[in-house]
Formats: sequence, C-alpha cells, structure tokens
Amino acid sequence: MSFNYDEHNSSADSPLDEHTSGSQGTATCHQEFDLINLLLEEQQTLTAVDEFARQYESQALPAQSRYYADLIPSKSPQSGEQYAFQVDLDRCSGCKACVTACHSLNGLDENETWRDVGLLIGGTSQEPIYQHVTTACHHCLDPGCMQACPVNAYEKDPITGIVKHLDDQCFGCQYCTLACPYDVPKYHSKKGIVRKCDMCSQRLTDGEAPACVQACPHQAISIDIVNKEQVLADSEVNAFLPAAPDPQHTYPTTTYKSRKPFPRNTIPADYYSASPQHAHLPLVIMLVLTQLSVGAFLTGSILEYFLSTETTSVMTRLSATTAMVFGLLALGASTLHLGRPLYAFRGILGLRHSWLSREILAFGVFAGAAQTYAALTWFAGSMLPNWQQWQPLAGWMVSLLGVVGIFCSIMIYVFTKREFWSFETTTTKFALTAALLGIASTWVVIFLLNLTVDSAATNLLLAQAGPLLSKALIVTSVIKLSFEASIFRYLLRRQNSPLKRSALLMSGELSNVTLARFACGILGGILMPLFLLNHQTQPVQNLILFFIVGILFIACLAGELLERYLFFSAVAAPRMPGVIH
Repeated sequence: MSFNYDEHNSSADSPLDEHTSGSQGTATCHQEFDLINLLLEEQQTLTAVDEFARQYESQALPAQSRYYADLIPSKSPQSGEQYAFQVDLDRCSGCKACVTACHSLNGLDENETWRDVGLLIGGTSQEPIYQHVTTACHHCLDPGCMQACPVNAYEKDPITGIVKHLDDQCFGCQYCTLACPYDVPKYHSKKGIVRKCDMCSQRLTDGEAPACVQACPHQAISIDIVNKEQVLADSEVNAFLPAAPDPQHTYPTTTYKSRKPFPRNTIPADYYSASPQHAHLPLVIMLVLTQLSVGAFLTGSILEYFLSTETTSVMTRLSATTAMVFGLLALGASTLHLGRPLYAFRGILGLRHSWLSREILAFGVFAGAAQTYAALTWFAGSMLPNWQQWQPLAGWMVSLLGVVGIFCSIMIYVFTKREFWSFETTTTKFALTAALLGIASTWVVIFLLNLTVDSAATNLLLAQAGPLLSKALIVTSVIKLSFEASIFRYLLRRQNSPLKRSALLMSGELSNVTLARFACGILGGILMPLFLLNHQTQPVQNLILFFIVGILFIACLAGELLERYLFFSAVAAPRMPGVIH
C-alpha cells in the first residue's frame, strides 16, 4: 500500500514539480544564452585598426586617394602625349621624403637611390636663393640609355612613355650609365645589372600615385601628361633647369616650375667640385690591347709596303701571331667588365642602334679574320701555292677590319656627348695609341726574331726597319704627349668648364697617375728609341739591347694604360645639378 501511495503522491505532485523545474531550467538557459551573447558581443568589438579598416571599406572615412588624386592624371595619355614628372620647386623643401619612399618601396640597397635631391644656389647677398631640386628618371623622348643598350634591356611604353629597364635582359655592361646625361641608371654590383626608376608604373596602372608623389609632404611632385611636340619645342630654348645637361641630347620630359625667375648666376652647389670617376679597368685593358693588335697588323702591312715582301716575310708569322694574341686577350678582358658575363652572347642584339653592339660585332669579325690570317702565315705554304701573292692584301683586309672596330670604339664614347670624349679628342687618342703600340710591338718582334734566328735575312730586316720604327715611334710619342698635355691650357681659363674640371683632376687628385703616364711615355716613346738609333752607329751587347727593347715596350704599354685610365677617371661626368655623390 505504501508503495502505491507513494507512487500516487508522486504522480499527483509531478505537474507542479515539473513546472517548477522547467521554470528554473528556463532561467538557467536564459542566463547561459545571455553569457554567450555577451561573450560573442565582446569578441566582436573591433580594435582601432579593425574599426578604421571597416570604416575605410564602407567609405565612412576619406580614401587615401583623396590626398593624391589631384597629383596624378585622371586619364591615360592620348596620341602624341606621355606621362611625365612635374616638380613645383617653390614647394620642394629638400626633406628627402621622396628619396626615402622610393628607396623603401623598391627595396633598394643602402647606398642605392633612384631619386636624388640637389641644390641650386645664386642671387646676391641681399637676395640669395637656396633652391632644392628633386630629380629622378626623366623618361626622355629619345632616351640615351635605350639607344646605347646593346642588349635591348630598355623599352619605352608606347602609351605612357615610361622608360622601363628589363632586369632579366641586362648583362651589366654599364654603357647606359655613361650614355645617360642625368646619371639615372645605377649599377648594382651584387646583382650584376643596372636598375632605374620606372615611375612606379604598376601603381599608376592601378590608379595609385608613385611612392615619391605620395610621400612628399608639400605635394611638390606630381604626374602630368605632356605634349611631345611641346617638349621638343621647349628644348630649343633650353627651358629645362639651370646648369642641367643640354635637353636636346635626349629630350627629358620632366617639368620644373617656379613662380620666381632664377638669377643669371644660378649654379649647382657642387659646381666647383670634381671627383674622379669609375676607371672601368677591364675597358682600359680592352681598348689598349685591341688598338695594339690593330696597330701591329697595320705596322706590318706598312713595312711590307715601304720595304719589300721578301725582306719582311721573315717576320710575318711572328708578327701576325703576336698581334692576334693581343687581340684575343683584349676580347677576354672585355668580358670581365660585364656584371653577367655568361650572357655576353646577347651583345649584338642592339646592332641597329647601339655602337657597343657594333663594336662587339666588328672586333668579333676582326678576331676571326686575325686567327685565320695568322694560321695561313704558318700553314699556307704547302696548302696554298699562291699565298705569297695574296698575303699583303689579306694583311690589309685584317687591318681594315680592325680599323672599323676602333671607329666603333670611338663612337661609343662620342655618343655620350661628354666634352672630354669629343670625336676629335677620342679619335686622336685612339688612333695614336694604335700607331704607337703597333710600332713598339713590331720593334719587339723584329728584335726577338733577330736574337733567336741570327741570319742574313733577320739582320737585313733589323738594319732596314729598326731606324724607321725608332723615328716613327719618337714622332708619334711627341705628338701624342703634346696633344694630351694640351688639356692643361684650360687651367688658365676663368670659366669652370667640363674640360677645366678634367684638367683640375689630372693636376690634382690624379696628379700621380698623370705624372706616371708622361714619365712612361717619355721613357718608352722617346728616350729608348733615341738610344736604339744611337745603337745603329755604336753597337752594344745583345743583353743590353734586349733590356732596352724590353723597357721600350713595357713603358709604352704602361703609359697607354695609364692614359686610358685617365680617359675614364678624369672625365667630367654630367648629371642633374647639385646632386652630391
């Protein structure tokens, strides 16, 4: 009974208990849900960064483009137009924020810059000017870098006009760094290539301003669309920037504007400073040895003409082989100048527009012809019965190919429009180097031949050719040394011209090199040949003669190497005004 009673009571009480427990469970459940909602709500509370990002996406805050929208064009250039930098000089404070932004965005090395800031000074003590100038690539209408490049590593966008450098195509010859009058392309020694500003072209494509434009706190830099015909017209009156290189060289498109006219005496802050330039030692060796090789072939051919084939035939083999060896050494040295020598085969891609490509091809053909000619002098006697008849003509043909190569070498430097490398100066130096070293090397060949093969033929050759070579060497050396010394006349002039800066370098920081160059030239080109001329009347021992001839050749070669070192290091390099390196 009790069991049933309890069960009944339990059954009777269950609705109340169930209602009570249900109410308690519901309250607990609500509390749990309230806690979860509270936690979720807390987790959804945004940080300041997240809140800014949400408002930026919903355009609750002004987009960053608001600050540079008026600094870039709203449309693409039309036919006859292109993008260009515009610099408001009145706004430029020289803070170098543009330099820092460009450096950071492009991941440049510590000492590498694609944008620089220079300084112009002038005026009077009462009204002086102190004008900062920010400068980068000018994306010229006729870019010197693109025209000079032998591997077509530059391209000018047909729509935007932006000049881009193709890093993968570059093999690091650095010719563009010489051809650009504004010192824009920068060589990266670790990568072995050249790099430069491309106006942040990808940013412009996406409707965003370049790094330098965004970073300038005074909005001194902007991107403009310029008319190409107007750029050409402005270059006629040199309306670019005081003391900047002549705009007619490459037709730069950057526009510098100011409400204040520049005084007539406005000059760069570094106007009176000059520093030695990169000597390019592999190029020094290449140029001197190619000219020696060509000069040796020419000297041999000239001796054959003035003497006789029978008299000179005894030296033809050794002379041609020696000249060929020097030519091959020169070509080998030239590859050491490349940042990526494995891509040297690309060197003739720019044949249509680059003098460097033409030089590579010309000396390549010359080297092949020289090897063939040298081989024929040794083996043609049995294979070609008529070789003796055609040998002089073959020698002149090899010499002519070498002259073409030297002409291309001359034009490589003439193209840069540097006064120290003018056509007249460069042609005179290169031609006289070829003549001087050709004579000196031929003298050595004839003496060694006479020393090792003591015969009537070699004695006759030495007796007839020796005096001619000595006199020719003296005359050539006097002319060349006098011509090189003529640069010092610019020291007497008041104007601080590029040639005066070169003379100041040669008489100042590079004075030791200059003195050594003239000492070697006088020793090897004048004193030793005079001694050899005296030897014709007063014979001396072969050992002493060997010593004299050795000094003659080594001194002449060293002198020409030092002259070519000065050719590169003493040149006054053009660049944008006031940029101090």
